[in-house]
Amino acid sequence: MKNLCYLFFAFFFMISCASNNLHSENKRKIAAATQRVGEEYYNAGKYTAALKNLLEAQKTIPNDPYLHNSLGLVYLAKQRYDLAENEFKKALDLKADYSQAENNLGAAYLKQEKWNLAIKCFESVCENLLYATPEIPLSNLGWAYFHQKMFKKAKQYFIQSMEIRPDFLIAVHGIASVYNETGYPSKAIEFLNRALEKNQGAAILHSDLAKAYEALKEFDKAQKAWENVLKSVPETSSLAKEAQKHLFEMN
Repeated sequence: MKNLCYLFFAFFFMISCASNNLHSENKRKIAAATQRVGEEYYNAGKYTAALKNLLEAQKTIPNDPYLHNSLGLVYLAKQRYDLAENEFKKALDLKADYSQAENNLGAAYLKQEKWNLAIKCFESVCENLLYATPEIPLSNLGWAYFHQKMFKKAKQYFIQSMEIRPDFLIAVHGIASVYNETGYPSKAIEFLNRALEKNQGAAILHSDLAKAYEALKEFDKAQKAWENVLKSVPETSSLAKEAQKHLFEMN
């Protein structure tokens, strides 16, 4: 009888454990699906909906480095750079070789003007020969040095970025910005006209071109360039507001 009772309780325990494991597995699957929905909302520019779903998923899978990276990206988009920094750090604590999160952490440092910390992140990512898109940390390094007014070094990194991907808009914009900031608007115009032949819809390059023409006091050409900006971006964007401001001041 004792043996029979023991077998019954052992069987019951096994069934209970199996049921709990199945329940936990189902919860993890639901959380993973919720995470994917959040990431899709992020890609669609719906950042509040993205955050809601990612935070819900985090309740079940709190130690997923990819989830923390996605949360960091959403916080970056919502301009909560301190929270973004924390999420990218958590991702790296969980997965030390997560180079994408390290590059994103550098971006969060850039937004907070922590230039040296940003540079350290980007240099580390650049050392990873397996990183699929090295033009990104290279251009990020360029911007880190640009904001410190180390224009020669910034230009070197922008050029390295473009050597990998000649049409990389962030690096193209970087070189144009170096020319404009260092008093070479004619060089900026020559460079930008070549770049715009391949990418006529690049609003940021039209804004760079407008600034170069303004520096040369060629206001008719500057006006046309600002108008091209307005044709290429939503009216509510920061770039559109900048274009409207310049056009208002010229009229």
